[in-house]
Amino acid sequence: MNTPDRNKVVGKPLNRVDGYLKVTGGARYSAEFPVAKLAYGVTIQSAIAKGKITQIDPKAAERLPGVLAVITHLNAPKAFGDKGGGRKLQVLQDNIVLYSGQHIGIVVADTFEQAMHAASLVQVRYEEEKPTINMRENLSKAYIPKGKIPRNEPPDASVGNVTQGLASAAVRVEQTYTTPVENHNAMEPHATTAVWQGDQLLLYDATQGVFPAQQKVAGVLGIEPKNVRVMSYYVGGGFGGKGSAWSHVPLAAIASRQVKRPVKLVLGRIQMYGSVGFRPETIQQVTLGATREGKLTALRHAGTSQTSTFDEFIEPVGKSARMMYACANIETSHRLVQLDQGTPTFMRAPGEASGSFALESAMDELAYKLKIDPVELRLRNYAEVDPSKGLPWSSKSLRECYKVGAERFGWQKRNPTPRSMRDGNYLIGWGMATATHPTYRSPASAIAQIMADGTAVIRTGSQDIGTGTYTVMTQVAAEAIGIPVEKIRIELGDTNLPETPVSGGSQTAASVGSSVHLAGTEARSKLMQLALADQKSPLYGSNAEDVIAENGSLFLKNKSSATETYGAILGRHKLKMIEARADAKPGEEKDKYSMHSFGAQFAEVRVNPDSGEVRVTRWVGSFGVGRLLNAKTANSQLVGGIVYGIGMALMEHTVIDPNLGRVVNRDLAEYHVPVNADVTAIEVLFVDEHDPHVNPLGIKGIGEIGITGVAAAIANAVYHATGKRVRDLPITLDKLL
Repeated sequence: MNTPDRNKVVGKPLNRVDGYLKVTGGARYSAEFPVAKLAYGVTIQSAIAKGKITQIDPKAAERLPGVLAVITHLNAPKAFGDKGGGRKLQVLQDNIVLYSGQHIGIVVADTFEQAMHAASLVQVRYEEEKPTINMRENLSKAYIPKGKIPRNEPPDASVGNVTQGLASAAVRVEQTYTTPVENHNAMEPHATTAVWQGDQLLLYDATQGVFPAQQKVAGVLGIEPKNVRVMSYYVGGGFGGKGSAWSHVPLAAIASRQVKRPVKLVLGRIQMYGSVGFRPETIQQVTLGATREGKLTALRHAGTSQTSTFDEFIEPVGKSARMMYACANIETSHRLVQLDQGTPTFMRAPGEASGSFALESAMDELAYKLKIDPVELRLRNYAEVDPSKGLPWSSKSLRECYKVGAERFGWQKRNPTPRSMRDGNYLIGWGMATATHPTYRSPASAIAQIMADGTAVIRTGSQDIGTGTYTVMTQVAAEAIGIPVEKIRIELGDTNLPETPVSGGSQTAASVGSSVHLAGTEARSKLMQLALADQKSPLYGSNAEDVIAENGSLFLKNKSSATETYGAILGRHKLKMIEARADAKPGEEKDKYSMHSFGAQFAEVRVNPDSGEVRVTRWVGSFGVGRLLNAKTANSQLVGGIVYGIGMALMEHTVIDPNLGRVVNRDLAEYHVPVNADVTAIEVLFVDEHDPHVNPLGIKGIGEIGITGVAAAIANAVYHATGKRVRDLPITLDKLL
């Protein structure tokens, strides 16, 4: 059966189907669901980073009107460990304090204001121990991680012999690059509303993964996952921070069960620093060896990052170095230092964002040493196959990305000498870097229902974390089924729907989109088979290859009068709908090809030589990311990633008190992120790329590649402007004066 070009809606710049609900307040986020007899929870957090609670006195709080419970380790129910995967949580099981900001109690009251006031009255005394806070002072305690980095790769890997490669090098770069702790700061805070219905638990949770949250909460509470339903219709930003279920989620459920009422628990902005993860600090040593002609002979990338004392999180900064450039001798390693802080977590392009800053800065330094243009140096080391795996790429358009990006930016006009380009008194710098991110795909399921009224419903458990999942799945379904987008309804964000993976790793479109495409195609095929076998149908006895689906109807390719609507077919068979389910998962292709998106970032900065102030004044990013599902949302995702990278390069830095282990800048007044005045016009270019291997739709995922390479491109531009190489993010004016 054919689908005519008029049905081709995938890729078009469709407006968001949920846009009206969002701008009118009709889109309900996790803290906005109306629940009868709702009570409010506020957590009490530790004021020290390490030690024990010797006394916790709730009496003053309990005497307040409206207070329903004060739950601490003294009266909390027994939890059942850390089953269900994900992060290790603290749910009031003992008096041990592991980090500043740890939840050590929860107050529940009739109103939020009563709960806030009561929480402030709970008196806590500690036996304080000296915490280990500074990673740089404890590098001697760094250890090889016990776990794997993403996609089950070992923390250390090598090909060839780097020692020999360096010995044969004519030119060498060996530098250390550092990135600080950064926080996600989504507009929507972490929020959970817990409702018990007998032994069934309903959670409205701000999460990037309803199914992982279901598993985690069930494991902590010691109940069957089927007895936990998690719903998350809209998420106001996650960026990785909502990819795990944190301690407050089961605490809301524990509190609700204890007071026998629904409980809403929303973390305050201050509480979102430490207890729900962060991008960890990294120290990265990059060593490059090359011939005088610029061919790499050796590449070593050694990363050290922080983790907590009770859990292990690895920031895989060396992943990109394993596959980015053609080199016979590559060595990457990862080490961890345990600190008395909360557990770090995924933050937009974890590993690739921090790692690309170091690798791409080092490549720029090598280009200057060799007096080779930075783009040309990368082309001389262009990897035609994955150097670490020896596998061909499923597709790769990086060479074209360099070309179109450089042409649009005007790179050929660049004077390579530092401090040579000016605009009046201002120093102008141009820098570039390569962007990359792996293409991931996980098992996902979907149900497609074609209804007798000519509409269709797609049911899949995935969540829309603000990236446009409702919209792009509408387009995929409309094209697969052959009906207009306005007749598609997408149901998402519910563990009662078919299972899907966490919305992280830029995998939602590839994973869920594949299942929606297959389910829609199968439903359409079932409907067609009904018609072909029905003597009353004008399509009776025809070949499936001759049938065309368009606008909710089937007709013959060479006989347009032989047509009937989907509704007519179902009506004649007295069916309310026809349904198909698809369970999509990766196949052998994942072992045959190396799958990545690629891009090139070009930045212009303007530096005040008197104050050291840096402004990004122009940006061009060119990307090869497979098939686009929606041109408008794709552009938005890439622009958003670049803005995120500008913040990483110039502003973001979580300041931690070296004695108390407490975050000092715990709000949006002191933790600086880019605002409108900081962001110039950003131009995003897409290189046409057909990838027949990654998944049925040929899409690669775009949520994270946009930030990769951005910090390096800015750092390289700053060096070009000033002659000063900043290797420690963020690039603040004090480092340039």
